[in-house]
Amino acid sequence: MTLARGRELDEDDVRSRANPRGTRPRSKQRPAHDDAETGMVFSVDRGRYGVMIDGAEVTAMKARELGRTSMVIGDRVGVVGDLSGAHDTLARIVRVDERDTVLRRTADDNDPHERVIVANADQLLIVSALADPEPSFGFIDRCLVAALAAGVEPILCLTKSDLASPEPVFERYEALSIPAVVTQRGGPLDEVRSHLTGHITVFVGHSGVGKSTLINALVPTAYRATGVVSAIGKGRHTSSSAVALRLPDDEGWVVDTPGVRSFGLAHVTADDLLWAFPDLEDGAVQCLPGCEHGAGEVGCHLDQWVAEGHSTPARLAAFRQLLVSR
Repeated sequence: MTLARGRELDEDDVRSRANPRGTRPRSKQRPAHDDAETGMVFSVDRGRYGVMIDGAEVTAMKARELGRTSMVIGDRVGVVGDLSGAHDTLARIVRVDERDTVLRRTADDNDPHERVIVANADQLLIVSALADPEPSFGFIDRCLVAALAAGVEPILCLTKSDLASPEPVFERYEALSIPAVVTQRGGPLDEVRSHLTGHITVFVGHSGVGKSTLINALVPTAYRATGVVSAIGKGRHTSSSAVALRLPDDEGWVVDTPGVRSFGLAHVTADDLLWAFPDLEDGAVQCLPGCEHGAGEVGCHLDQWVAEGHSTPARLAAFRQLLVSR
């Protein structure tokens, strides 16, 4: 190679660019972080996580070594750094513990991508008004399927009993033996509190059913926004972010899930739901392979199983009702 003036270049004229990252090879070993404190994620906001550690609310970010590991409300995590919770401090999440339960949904029934809503919850409180708006049985059924498939205890919370009787709802779900509580506007909440004590309970419900009002009454410092029901009987979503709220006197947690208007159940199979019906599970083993256990399906043994007295027609009808809701 030559310059325009004819001077030849050799290797002495070429500068080697120094490696800006140095020559030290990257180690695959990561620090053990044995000193990490364990806390629970109670809020998620644009890459910042609120973590409760021994009563202190700590703001943390995910450590680089966690890579694409996802975290949701309810996750138990290991945290290092400044754990004082003071203003403008930032800690690091370096570990995500194994989850006991995972409550998930898909955006719709044709969406193959599951979305984890909450980790480590043990109860799902399905809030439904008895009137204004009318109960949405399709939504309730789907919530029940999601809870039962996740191993989470479902509880029905029927609000506005001063406007309508809860008996039709009780009759519909009697065969499932689901715990239920009934409230009315301005009424006592002792029965609701008794179900929440010592648990992590996810609250879910359409807008206008009184979910946020209920949470504000249970956790006075929650300040969850509430809205009104429109003239067509539809509520407007007024809260925008999910958050875990600690009950007074550390008696448990409630998790508000605004924006969860529906449960897509593409991830739930008939076998996932069957384990919540142990009285039918052994009978289903005798069905033909690939059986979906629907009414009148060729090769389904469940009707015969019930006829033999191993379960009841009401339980089988309830199971098939939930299957249709998937």
